[in-house]
This record gives sequence, C-alpha cells and structure tokens, in this order.
Amino acid sequence: MTHTLPPLGPSRKLKPPKETERTLPNGLTVLAIRRPAVPLVEVRLRVPFARAHLARSALLSQTLLSGTATMSTVDVAAELQTVGGALSAGLDPDRLVVSGNGLVTGLDRILDVLAEVLTGAAYPKTEVAVERDRLVDRIQVAQSQPSHLARAALLRRMYGSHPYAVQTPEVDQVEAVRPGQLRALHAARIHPAGATLVLVGDFSPGKALDSAERALAGWTGAGANVTLPPAPPLAPAPLLLVDRPGAVQSSLRMALPAVGRTHPDHAALQLANLVFGGYFSSRWVENIREDKGYTYGPHSLIEHSEAGSSLVLAAEVATEVTGPALLETLYELGRLASLPPKEDELEQARQYALGTLQLGMSTQAGLASLASTYAGFGLRLDYLTEHSARLAKATREDVAAAAAKYLAPAGAVTVVLGDADKVGAAVAALTPVERGVAQP
Repeated sequence: MTHTLPPLGPSRKLKPPKETERTLPNGLTVLAIRRPAVPLVEVRLRVPFARAHLARSALLSQTLLSGTATMSTVDVAAELQTVGGALSAGLDPDRLVVSGNGLVTGLDRILDVLAEVLTGAAYPKTEVAVERDRLVDRIQVAQSQPSHLARAALLRRMYGSHPYAVQTPEVDQVEAVRPGQLRALHAARIHPAGATLVLVGDFSPGKALDSAERALAGWTGAGANVTLPPAPPLAPAPLLLVDRPGAVQSSLRMALPAVGRTHPDHAALQLANLVFGGYFSSRWVENIREDKGYTYGPHSLIEHSEAGSSLVLAAEVATEVTGPALLETLYELGRLASLPPKEDELEQARQYALGTLQLGMSTQAGLASLASTYAGFGLRLDYLTEHSARLAKATREDVAAAAAKYLAPAGAVTVVLGDADKVGAAVAALTPVERGVAQP
C-alpha cells in the first residue's frame, strides 16, 4: 500500500531574538541575548587566532584551562562545578573558542574564572606534558584513519601554499612544544581587541553586559591582529589518486567553488547544494545510497572560513564500486548544473533550509554558537532574517543559475584515497588521473 504524503505547510517567519551589544574599553565586543527557557547561561568567547604556530596553537587550546598562578586545573574545574558549570577550549584555522555553560545565577563566577584564565594561564609543566602526550596520541590515531588522510590530501590540493592547506600538526612538532612557548604565544595572541564574547541565558542583558565588563575589564594585551590572505581560487587539476594498498574502501572527496554568507548567490547556492547532496532527500544520496547501495552516508556542505568558502563532497565507497560511484557523482553534478530542479524538490529543500535555521536557534546552546559564528564574520542575528527571506524568494531559475556557476564538475578539485591498483583503471576511464601517496 502506498500513501501520499501531505503537502508541506507554510514556513514560520523567522524572528531572531534581540542582541544587546557593548564594546568594552579594551576592545572586547560582548553580545548578550535573553533566552528564558531554562535557568542556564551559555558562554562563547571567540578570539582571532589565524596563522599562529600550528603545534603550539593546538597544544595551547588543550592546556589553556590547566591552571593559573592561584588555581590548579582541579581548582578551575571545581570552581566552575560549584555553579553547575564547565568551560572548554577548541581551535580551528581562524579562531580559538572558549565555550561552556552553567547556572545563570553563577554567571559572575564563570566570568571570573574565565578572566583569570585569560589574564594568567600558567601552562604548568606537568599538565602540558600530559596534554602533549594525549594530543600526540590523537594525531597518531587520526593519521591512521582514511577520512583524515583524504581530508588532508584534499586541503593540500585546494589551498597549495595557503595556511589552510595543513590543519593538523606533525607529531614531532607537538613533542617539541614547551610551556614557555605556550605562555609566549598566549601573551602574543590572546588579547581582547577583535575578540567576541556571546552570553545567552535567562538574564537581564544589561546586567549581563555589566558583569562581563566588571570581570574582563582587566584583560588587556598589545598583540597585533593577524589576518589571512584570501584563499586561492580552486584550480581544476587531474584527479589525485592517493594509494592506500589493501584498502577495502575508497574515500571520495571533491571541492567546488562557493561564496560567503553575504554574497548575493549564497541563498541560491545553498538550495542547489541541498538539492544535490546536502541532506538525506537529495539527488546524490538517493542515487548512490538508496538506489545503488554504493555508500552509507554521502554528504555535501558549504564550508565557510574567514579567507574563503568552498563546497565539499565526501563519500566512503567500496573499492569495487569506486569508478561507478565517481561516475554517478559527476552525473548528478552535471545534471543539476544543466537542468533546473523540479519545483517540488526545490520546495522541499527550501523547507529543510528554513527549518534548519529555526532549529539552530531553538536551544540556548545552538543560539550561542550561531551568534558567535556569525559575529566572527562581522554579522549579527538579524542576518538570519535577511537570509531566510532570500531562501524563501529564490526561484528555480536562481538555483539553476547558481548550480551552473558553481557546481559544474569541470570546476572541481577531486581526491580519491584507495587501493590504486584496483581502482586506478576505472577512475582513469572517467577523468585524467595523477598518482599520489598518503600524507598525514
């Protein structure tokens, strides 16, 4: 028995919450957003961190919260736990992020701990040694994983000599890092000018801003802001076949050009990507997963970085169907770049995109992460209102034009990691091939 799905309902108008903003005398921008759902507060601190020494940066993010002159790493955790809170730090090629949450009544205590870490992180020798060993272990595990090796090869192919080309440090570089180098890097790069603090919770935004100013006014620093050069345009080249002898699967990666969030083409390109492979009901998923069973979870997404944006495709396929999977991928890209999507599939993708925006703001944590991410690109949450309107208005012709401009397979950078002896002939029958070896 078959059942007809009901028609999609109308989308709710997206209404981002109000952001209250203050720039402190030290240059830190603080955004406070009231979300009264639960008595918690979410904290997101974003510090620009581009072009810092890769191994030292990675270890700094792991040891930032490992103690100060007056608190050990246990003391830091215990102090936060008294208000049901926790903080953690992470790093990407553009930024250092300190994130956490706790009871809203404990906001002052969370901010006091954060301030002490920012102004006096000690990077104790013992803690640095422990975290250095853990980081080495994680890197070694990652370097044995096909997904990591394929991603690393794709980044090198995409970015060449740009700093984005290598995003994981070498083991020997990490092993050489010492606490004094971390303290020097902290002094040089962790400063408030250009940083953004986002607070989301059931509070008075004005009082939250006052709390942040009281706690963080003493955070100063004279380090210079460092900017990245623009990412180079993708340069189509022969498919890079990275040999992994004996592999039972091949890792297929492709990169295509994309545009930033404020570009006029962004909304149409987002919809084109969804129609192609950006969610479960997309053409690519339907083709190589549902219809042919070549893979379990193919996906494509637009990645935004400060120096540029790109659309990245990823799929793990069995060795024996590597050639057919690549063929179907090229076919689906070419089909969308040549023919407009049907009205019903465009509408389904549109509803998914608009619904995802709503879901992203439905929790305090999601709202805080969104606000912090957009702030890093000079945007505020009112951008979402404008973007949702562009998504709602994009026509089949708009999406077709974006697909033709950005999704044409001739413009792709492609990497296949797999057993070259078994997949080389099939891949070479579809496109020119260049052989390579796996690099971590």
